[in-house]
Amino acid sequence: MTLVIVLLIAAAAVLGWVLWRNGQRKREAERTAAAPGPVDPFADADTDVLRGDPRRLKAADLVELYGKTLAVRGTLRLSEGDYRWAEHFLDTGTGVKRWLSVEADPDLEVVMWEELTDSDLKPGPRELSHEGVSYRSDEKGTARYTSEATTGLAPTGTVHYHDYAGPDGQKLSFERFGDEGKWELAKGLTLDRNQITIYHQSEEV
Repeated sequence: MTLVIVLLIAAAAVLGWVLWRNGQRKREAERTAAAPGPVDPFADADTDVLRGDPRRLKAADLVELYGKTLAVRGTLRLSEGDYRWAEHFLDTGTGVKRWLSVEADPDLEVVMWEELTDSDLKPGPRELSHEGVSYRSDEKGTARYTSEATTGLAPTGTVHYHDYAGPDGQKLSFERFGDEGKWELAKGLTLDRNQITIYHQSEEV
């Protein structure tokens, strides 16, 4: 009789330990699931909430800049190796083509580009001058692109580019789509994040 009681006590103790251990594991798993993942300490989440996130731009979104509201008509998603960026075609209503490029490498850079059609400049030299401003060769390469909505380009293709950097965030960019196309020139200006407000037409990320 005494042996039976001892065995029952031992079994109860073992069962109690197992239940306690399972509870511990469950609580640890819940704490791990609830813990936030690593975040960028320099990310400006408040600005993205108030002014929209340029990295989420897509066709039909609205961009407010310098008191004017422009619609995104289409987007080019570009990639070169592991690097990716986007160029968004804006409806200006004036016939002048403007694009908004968005890069994160790793810091966010937003540039407004305006097409130049009356220039004889060609890419290649280490330095170029346009309207009295000097630009230095910055980077060049060939990227793959995918076109979304209205861009005036094929659904997919390649683009050769040669970018030049000037003072105060000014830029020049040459682009040639495909191997037989002609070089297109655009003048760019780097925007401060607070200069632009984005109205996303869909909450899909």
